[in-house]
Amino acid sequence: MKTFALETGKSGVILLARFLLALLFLIFGWNKLTGFHGAITYMQATGAPVPVISALIATIVELLGGLFVLLGIFTRPIAVLFALYAIVTAYIGHPYWTMTGLPQFEAEINFYKNVAIAGGFLLLYVTGSGRFAVDALINRR
Repeated sequence: MKTFALETGKSGVILLARFLLALLFLIFGWNKLTGFHGAITYMQATGAPVPVISALIATIVELLGGLFVLLGIFTRPIAVLFALYAIVTAYIGHPYWTMTGLPQFEAEINFYKNVAIAGGFLLLYVTGSGRFAVDALINRR
């Protein structure tokens, strides 16, 4: 009985972590979808390659991937994808080493936030989705 309670508690924490990680991507993916022109403009400003395609990829990855993380679908591969995505977007979107003053400070904070998010996704890769996930339902069958 003690093991069941421990596993349930651990899975509850993993569910909360999945929710918190997914929340960021669902919010910003939705913002990109509903303000797609603004997403393209942002991609142009950051120097992202082919801004329309970059905005489209970012929107799909953030919305679909965020939903998959939240529901615990293909958790481990999605976690690796998001860890790489966070690092790439840190490099492209927050090049603090090219700036000075307050913009440099703000970009550096966002760069390292992305790095920390990548760390969270790598941890999710190691732990898996936990008990409260579609992955767990599939694995039980």
